[in-house]
Amino acid sequence: MSSETPEKQSQLITALREGVSVVQMILFKEIRHELGQRYSDRGTAFCSMLSGAIVNEVFGTLNPEKRFVAFRSDNNALIEQELLGLKNAFNQLLPALTDALRIQSLCDSQEGINGTQVLSRAHEIGLLVVEREVPMPSSFMTLVRELGEQHNLIIAPVQITPEEDQEMVH
Repeated sequence: MSSETPEKQSQLITALREGVSVVQMILFKEIRHELGQRYSDRGTAFCSMLSGAIVNEVFGTLNPEKRFVAFRSDNNALIEQELLGLKNAFNQLLPALTDALRIQSLCDSQEGINGTQVLSRAHEIGLLVVEREVPMPSSFMTLVRELGEQHNLIIAPVQITPEEDQEMVH
């Protein structure tokens, strides 16, 4: 991405991060649905908070707001238990999750952020499909659009040039 203008690079990173957010939303919806069935006695607010905490753990995006910090602290063992069960419960999402985590790491790297601990954690709990190749930005955005359509989320198409596609991963 070094030969691009900073503005063009920033637009690509923004688009890719939006794609990562779509995968996060899909994972959240799927987890919330599953937890809603298993923890129906605890109510929808609890299931939503738990789902959000799990997704935040996976992507390393912990919410600093007081009530979320308290929820995470009060339910840490349950969050960890659910994290360990994600691999089996959501096996069909692992390829998209792997791609989203890798793209997030690439974007972080381009912005001078070290995101390797998020990938390491995902690998530890079995969420990374290690043999899967790092996606090109265009193939990631295509995957995101397809997933978004399947899950009734609308995603505007983003044009990625072949140069941007190659430069992002090198």
